[in-house]
Amino acid sequence: MRNVVGSIFANLSLRKAGPGVARARIILLLLVFGCVYGVIAARLVWLGIVPESAASQKARAADAVAQARPDVFDRKGRLIATDVRTPSLFAEPRRIIDVDEATDLLLKTLPDLDRSDLRTRLTSKRYFAWLRREITPEQQRAIHLLGLPGIGFLKEYKRVYPNGPLAAHVLGQVNVDNQGILGLEKWIDSGGLSALHLAGFATNHNLQPVELALDLDVQQAVRDELMIAKDRFKAQAANALVVDVHTGEIVSMVSLPDFDPNKSGSPKDPNRFNRLMTGVFEMGSTFKALTVAMALDSGKVNMSSTFDATHPLKYGKHTINDFHPQRRVLSTSEVFTYSSNIGSARMALAMGVEAHKAFLKKMGLLDRLRTELPESAMPLIPNPWNEINTVTIAFGHGLSVTPLQAVMATAALVNGGHLIQPTFLRRTEAEAKANAPRVIKKSTSDQMRYLMRLNVEVGSAKRAEVEGYFVGGKTGTSEKVERGRYSKNKLLTAFMGIFPSDKPRYLVLVMLDEPQKEQGAAAATAGLNAAPVAGKIIARIAPLLGVEPRTNLPTAQSMLQLRNAAN
Repeated sequence: MRNVVGSIFANLSLRKAGPGVARARIILLLLVFGCVYGVIAARLVWLGIVPESAASQKARAADAVAQARPDVFDRKGRLIATDVRTPSLFAEPRRIIDVDEATDLLLKTLPDLDRSDLRTRLTSKRYFAWLRREITPEQQRAIHLLGLPGIGFLKEYKRVYPNGPLAAHVLGQVNVDNQGILGLEKWIDSGGLSALHLAGFATNHNLQPVELALDLDVQQAVRDELMIAKDRFKAQAANALVVDVHTGEIVSMVSLPDFDPNKSGSPKDPNRFNRLMTGVFEMGSTFKALTVAMALDSGKVNMSSTFDATHPLKYGKHTINDFHPQRRVLSTSEVFTYSSNIGSARMALAMGVEAHKAFLKKMGLLDRLRTELPESAMPLIPNPWNEINTVTIAFGHGLSVTPLQAVMATAALVNGGHLIQPTFLRRTEAEAKANAPRVIKKSTSDQMRYLMRLNVEVGSAKRAEVEGYFVGGKTGTSEKVERGRYSKNKLLTAFMGIFPSDKPRYLVLVMLDEPQKEQGAAAATAGLNAAPVAGKIIARIAPLLGVEPRTNLPTAQSMLQLRNAAN
């Protein structure tokens, strides 16, 4: 370039010219110099800004991925999930002057970084590399004072759960990029939030908050009682649900053990396993409510019908016994209150295999249950389904379903006969009933409420009684399968309770996994553990849910008489 300029200057100076021509040549010379150095300056500027531009684009892309999520509130407007801005540390490797110095200084502030990995990132040919996500303000200040070229900070959104593990299995969790990986957080992303993030459109100002049906006060009370019960009965796990039987709203869901969603962890962590949605279980004698309802609704059985339970029921190689054998003919209500396996099996056989399958299908128990939470398990259904399967399923063995499925079906037995899809979001009764098919007659539902109340008055669920709240319900104890055989020493106990029984508003499920027999107790059955735990829960949550205690409540028998008189 110097030779080109010299040649131009020589050509201009060799010629003789007057003042006007000389002035023009000088102006031309200045223009040439200006163009040449303009090109050089433009090139230098371009070389200087390209790495910065690429880094900025990468930073903005990363910021979009870790963008804002909608706030989540409980049914009373209390915040249970939100975002805060937190600094993250990144590097622009092409701008690092001394990699060894930068590595040593950063490790003094962040000693838990892996030296080899850090050095690999700092020596890469990339324009942008994350070094540590979500550092503390103190760490940011310390690194800033180091004055290292090519080291910077980016403000990202971090998900915060003010109540820690209180509603962990409902809310789920996000990853380091603020993307949902479990529970409701994953459902929020499935609604298109991820696409908004990547496009850079998701901000705190244009995301509608999510309002849950969950009640934090009820959730706290349920969790407290479950933790006490888990410890008292030395159970492997403890679980509970509280559902509005008319709207399907899930007011509380607790699965212990649980986890703190503020702390990172793998979705495969056993504590993150939501047993109420992802686990499938044989629900034991709670299924007898479905068997009795099926028989009553068919019209082939009424309250006066009788079933022979004088001897064990032999079916092929199998012998069906009762846990509390009465060794006599039992009425329909006695089959329920004495929790007779023999009576339930005879009742189901009277309906037939196909009718039994059709009824359970209608109740939503043979298909995967879909809710806002992505995690859900498919029921384990016998194949082939023979008469022996109908016999065992009649009293709660041989068909495994999620606990929430069992709750949905039981709620239909007491809410007038409507199968209402459960939801974690707020919903009115009218909205719920709009897509809730009738699965049993209202008269059958009235009879089931009578039977469930009778079971608390005189049957296996007497320890679930709570004065003033007219509790009804059904206990269930099932033996767990171990190495292909039922284990008599490993039980799953459950209680499915409603209150108040004359006009049910809420259904409570309590489950204990492998509870141990207390000292002096005859056994570790549901009537001795799950039922009293449910009673304690109802006593605490009923006032929180606006259910007032009443005196001079009618007996179950008078309930049935009033119903018959009304009809």
